[in-house]
Amino acid sequence: MLRRTFMTTAALITLGTGAFAAAHESTMDIVDTATEAGTFTTLLAAAEAADLVETLKGEGPFTVFAPTDDAFAALPEGTVESLLLPENKDQLAAILTYHVVPGAVMAADLTDGMTATTVEGQDVTFMVGDTVMVNDATVTTPDIAASNGVIHVIDAVIMPPAE
Repeated sequence: MLRRTFMTTAALITLGTGAFAAAHESTMDIVDTATEAGTFTTLLAAAEAADLVETLKGEGPFTVFAPTDDAFAALPEGTVESLLLPENKDQLAAILTYHVVPGAVMAADLTDGMTATTVEGQDVTFMVGDTVMVNDATVTTPDIAASNGVIHVIDAVIMPPAE
């Protein structure tokens, strides 16, 4: 089942995101890889506003569950603009670091029901079946290698649970 899921995903990658999926053999870091893709401008702007760019360009390794611009656009109107305000920097940083897991976690490493502790400090849960999900977001493009980790593209912004 898992193999079929990733074979299907690989086919979708080839059809839908060929230029992005053909990473530069891990010579670019996570930020540069996301920049080149062209579909993560909101994520990159948010990382800049939260002072996380240098961290994501750091040694790592990191696993980033990267929401696309469309994922950010699906948030309620005004959410992104509000989060980008300087007074909301801590909340923005918490949301972004909830999308990052220390280490390089490849799709083949995931099992159904597995949890991982994010840099933010709370866990995310993976569901592996016909699709791979992290919390309520579907992984649309897995295993994009970067020099300091791996990116998995997701179709939604995941929010840390209220403590």
